[in-house]
Amino acid sequence: MIKLICNDKKMKKNIYRQKTDSWYLERILFLIAGIFVLVSAILEILGAKGSVYFAAFVGLLLIVFAFSGYCPMAIILGKLGAKEKE
Repeated sequence: MIKLICNDKKMKKNIYRQKTDSWYLERILFLIAGIFVLVSAILEILGAKGSVYFAAFVGLLLIVFAFSGYCPMAIILGKLGAKEKE
């Protein structure tokens, strides 16, 4: 059995990891997007023929957010009280 243990401090600094001690807006967005895509994939496997379009829509909105910073779900979550990461 191979153990993947990183004892090199320099290598640990290069690993990207977000804090998980609170539920801030960006973390909630990733969770919701992941749930939407996973549910869409499960529905497609089960035979719901149009669900792949929902996954494509979620992907399109993620791309729009990456380039423009505009995210409809972030607006909704902000109005519901979610706070941005500090």
